Amino acid sequence: MEHVKSRSHMWYLLPILVGLIGGIIAYWVLRHDDPKKAKKCLYIGIALAIVGIVINILIGTQISDLAPDFNVNV
Repeated sequence: MEHVKSRSHMWYLLPILVGLIGGIIAYWVLRHDDPKKAKKCLYIGIALAIVGIVINILIGTQISDLAPDFNVNV
């Protein structure tokens, strides 16, 4: 039977504050001591990265409506 060492819940802040990179770092550090928490941190990082991409796409499609005279390439 493998001994699982419980780690602090503060590890969840790393993917929340840093995103996908923070989730990968937290997974790398926690993977042997607390594999469940490591996977959750990775999933949080992935989910927040996807949310960020979706928000950027939504804002990018709406920016032309906000400033119709703003042409960067002209």
